[in-house]
Order: sequence, then structure tokens, then C-alpha cells
Amino acid sequence: MLENFLGPELARHPVTEETFFQLDAATSHTARDSMAAVRNLSPNHVISRYGDITWPARSPDLSAYDFFLWGYLKSQVFKVPAPHTVQELKHRIQQEVKRIPMEMLQRIKGDVRKRLTECLERNGGH
Repeated sequence: MLENFLGPELARHPVTEETFFQLDAATSHTARDSMAAVRNLSPNHVISRYGDITWPARSPDLSAYDFFLWGYLKSQVFKVPAPHTVQELKHRIQQEVKRIPMEMLQRIKGDVRKRLTECLERNGGH
């Protein structure tokens, strides 16, 4: 996925010094090969358990997509009976991603700003 999808997608969009790549602590994300591939795509800008910038495992405080969007997407994909094949699952996910309202994505982006502001005001505390 990193080489076949993410690399080409990053090449299509401008990457700046403010661009960081954040991973959770899933084993597949922290494997040596995965970390090497991510570091190659985003040198010195990897936020992860073993990244350039350490990040607590399963920390939902700033990751709105982990915190909300994936759960929403899963609820939409499995509204109807469960898919019977991996191909059907992939197709449903693609269809549901296309149906996510732009307003929802903008609201999520705004929530990230609120969370960042709250973290700064509390000096990283709860």
C-alpha cells in the first residue's frame, strides 16, 4: 500500500515542511520495512511509536480520522448484510468514502483545530 498507493498520491500533492506522517502502534505500521518505507516518503517527519517524533499508542486526542471517521465509515459499510468477499468489502468502502459529505470533512477539520488549541492551552494536559 505504501509503495503502490501512498507514494503516488503524495507525489500528486505538495508536501511541505509542515507535512507529517502519523502512524498508530499497529504491528504492521511499526515493522522495520514499513517504517523504512514511511521514512523514505517523509524523512524526519514521521510521528509514531518508533518514529522521528514519538506519539502515544492509540491516542485519539488529535487524530480526528481515527477518533471519528473510521467508525463512521465502518457503520456505513456494514449497514446492509456483511460483504462476502474482500473485493466486495473494498468496493463498499470505496463507495462509502465517495458518499462522505464535504461538510462532514470540514467539520472534522474544524474539530482538529479545536483539539489542537485545547492541547496548547492546557500545555498538553487533560
